[in-house]
Amino acid sequence: MDCVFCKILSGELPSSVVYEDDAVLALLDIQPVNPGHTLVIPKQHSELLTDTPPEMLGKMMAAAQRMAEVLRLADLRCDGVNLFLADGEAAGQEVPHVHLHVIPRFPGDGFGLRFGADYSKLPTRQTLDKTAALLRTSLALD
Repeated sequence: MDCVFCKILSGELPSSVVYEDDAVLALLDIQPVNPGHTLVIPKQHSELLTDTPPEMLGKMMAAAQRMAEVLRLADLRCDGVNLFLADGEAAGQEVPHVHLHVIPRFPGDGFGLRFGADYSKLPTRQTLDKTAALLRTSLALD
């Protein structure tokens, strides 16, 4: 397997580990948004959010919660925390192994989300209801 996170987990590649338990590893991102930017990865490979068992997602979130607490306690600039999970290449996922970013934030750090030109144009209730119905239909197929 040519997965950089699996290679880190196997010891083939170095990492700066912050936290580890039987299910997850939290390590520093090599291209951090801000100092302390941590990635929480499951030890069991899964590529996408939908490939990852709900129990593992819970363990990832618990580790991310702990990392958010640690970021606020550490001698790093951290006035807030963003959690970010890119699910699929179109969403910005660069490593095909599900991972949760824990990003320390502070005013003026330059990081943020960009919205498309049509973001300020609110959809009609009819459009929202149609989309909700489509999603409920998909839930029923599951």
